[in-house]
Amino acid sequence: MKKECTEMKGTSIKAAVFAFASLCCSGLAFAGPDLGAAEQQATNWHAIIMFTIFVGFTLFITKWAAKQTTNASDFYTAGGGISGFQNGLAIAGDYMSAASFLGISAMVFSSGFDGLLYSLGFMVGWPIVLFLVAERLRNLGKFNLSDVVSFRLEEKPVRTLAAFSSLVVVAFYLIAQMVGAGQLIKLLFGLNYNIAVVIVGLLMMAYVIFGGMLATTWVQIIKAVMLLSGATFMAFMVMKAVGFSFTNMFNQAIGVYSQAHSMSWDEAAKIMGPGKLAANPIDALSLGLALMFGTAGLPHILMRFFTVKDAKEARKSVVVATGFIGYFYLLTFIIGFGAILFVSNNPQFLDLAKAAVTGKLELVGGNNMAAVHLSDAVGGDLFMGFISAVAFATILAVVAGLTLSGASAISHDLYANVFKKGQTTPQSELRMSKIATLGLAIFAMILGILFEKQNVAFMVGLAFSVACCANFPVLVLSMFWKGLTTRGAVIGGVVGLVGAVSLIILSKAVWVDTLAISETAPNPFNGPALFAMPLSFFCCWLFSVTDKSARAEKERKAFDAQFVRSMTGIGASGASDH
Repeated sequence: MKKECTEMKGTSIKAAVFAFASLCCSGLAFAGPDLGAAEQQATNWHAIIMFTIFVGFTLFITKWAAKQTTNASDFYTAGGGISGFQNGLAIAGDYMSAASFLGISAMVFSSGFDGLLYSLGFMVGWPIVLFLVAERLRNLGKFNLSDVVSFRLEEKPVRTLAAFSSLVVVAFYLIAQMVGAGQLIKLLFGLNYNIAVVIVGLLMMAYVIFGGMLATTWVQIIKAVMLLSGATFMAFMVMKAVGFSFTNMFNQAIGVYSQAHSMSWDEAAKIMGPGKLAANPIDALSLGLALMFGTAGLPHILMRFFTVKDAKEARKSVVVATGFIGYFYLLTFIIGFGAILFVSNNPQFLDLAKAAVTGKLELVGGNNMAAVHLSDAVGGDLFMGFISAVAFATILAVVAGLTLSGASAISHDLYANVFKKGQTTPQSELRMSKIATLGLAIFAMILGILFEKQNVAFMVGLAFSVACCANFPVLVLSMFWKGLTTRGAVIGGVVGLVGAVSLIILSKAVWVDTLAISETAPNPFNGPALFAMPLSFFCCWLFSVTDKSARAEKERKAFDAQFVRSMTGIGASGASDH
């Protein structure tokens, strides 16, 4: 073990040096004369210096965490030693991702009120997590979601299913973060988007492989504090400019919006009411369901409950997270309207060449960058550097958390429990997780390049859809319904997963916009949750009720023991090595 720790320390230093070097190289790349059209804007040195300092600092944390990470328990759950308040901040940090900060403010910037629907939807899921899931989850599991589901059900099929559905959710969520990060670096450094995505992938790999959950948690906490303070300052400056009156802000925003989009005042005033998102009630309902129940099925959020020592701390962390997240979403709404006021009529931030082609308002670096441009407008280069660095660290930390939950699905579920049937050493499991991380990082880079044009909040909405159709029904029923059997859980979970993914692939966002297979999509709706989630619940119920095997009887009888443990925590994993 000692030898392995020494090796890890050595490699972590190399990784930190390598990642820092790659960042510096990326900073030099724009200086070459051969980039031509790829150069997005004049080099912003203040921003780049801030950015480099911040990334260097987070890599230092990773180096420190690598010294503490010696076994699988440390790698996945930071040894269970994180307090409730710290974990709440880290969950808030996880949730205040690029999608929230860049995506929702960009949605408010382009369509006004619709952006608020997303932010409210993201909020609504938390009481469900608090009352239904957090405490029981902590009492029943060890590392991740499939530990809970396989508590009384047959291990092999259930873990295989949970691993695959977790990986699909992770893939969709990764897309959003990679796109956000790629566009951010492209804007800052004037780099080609594809190169930007590869840099993000390399840095994220360094975080996860060497630091595990401990590094990820501390990076999340630091960046949550910095993001909240940065967003508070931006919102304060916007409100100060409009005399701290929401009425003034909305009236001025409508005026500027009508000029920027060349439309009448009455037309522009429509941004204050429900727009395209709510125009189609089926999409609106699907989105609502996905955001509400998807939170309780997100593997990287659920994994966080195992980093605290007991159920009480798990509960506390949800309360803390909800408070911070609620405050943050209020700020994103103000930032979105602030971007309409300060960015849409400022030629410095507009991509006029692109606008001439599309006939729409286009921002330099893409419309996901509305919040970053606003930081430049209210606080100058240095503040823009700060916000960009924080947004980037946000993305990196979220991507690291996602990759961790993906790696745990591959190494802990598939490798250790399905293929090796539990006959592994913590060292070999740890090694497998690092190989899995490498594979996931390459996969994320490819997806990030494919989905360049998508709004990042929309992509996260799809990740929530898959989580609520595939993970949530199986998780909830395994904890609350005595009658659930392995057959019901597996068939229900597979139907939910395949149904959700098929509907997403056949929807306009993927079929037409990303893959460009044809002009019209076979599925007219964007959200699959309204169809796939009830179907998943129904299949879980039907195939469990009709299952009369001896195994099923045994599983039903085991429910009482599971229920007692989930409520009391007797026999639950402690905060030590498992």
